[in-house]
Amino acid sequence: MVTSVLELMHQGGWVMWALLAFSVVALAAAVERGFALRKARAEPEEYLSRLRHLLLERRSVTEALEYSETMPGTIARVAEAGLRRFSRSTTQLEKALERRAQGEVRRLYRGLGILATTATTAPLLGFLGTVTGMMASFHVLADAGITNPGLVALGIKEALTTTAAGLVVAVPVQITHNALMSRVERITGDVEAVANFLLEVREELAS
Repeated sequence: MVTSVLELMHQGGWVMWALLAFSVVALAAAVERGFALRKARAEPEEYLSRLRHLLLERRSVTEALEYSETMPGTIARVAEAGLRRFSRSTTQLEKALERRAQGEVRRLYRGLGILATTATTAPLLGFLGTVTGMMASFHVLADAGITNPGLVALGIKEALTTTAAGLVVAVPVQITHNALMSRVERITGDVEAVANFLLEVREELAS
């Protein structure tokens, strides 16, 4: 197995090593983002339910703030920033929520660019290997004619190897990127929900 992989790397030339480097970096980014986003969306329904109870039934901003400080997750961090400005004007509350939400959302997207770049670049590298492999084949064909078809076939094999490798890297990376983006969108929706909830409660308590 190891020998066959090394043979493929040798057959594909430098493009295969470039694809390997991209795939390793993409794998590291995917694992890190997977854990980070899982932590960022820690039990949002339970948190929002408890937050509603503390603010609407117990009417205790202090308890809601203390509860938010102990909870993990992006929406708890956004709510915490809003609850610290809860007694101030609605405009100040909106600004506090907006600033914190923007910062948290930027953190959610961190690292996803690596996956998007890999998914886009890997097929291009594969196609580049195709071009260089075919160039090598035509060069051999021009020098030796059709007397040595094995050398021509070697260049064609290199071309096909890199094309396949580029797609093998790009497809799972693209799927992973889409899945993680879906998580980010769900968390962003949770952030909007908690921000709107705090603004509604602020208006209700102020009236």
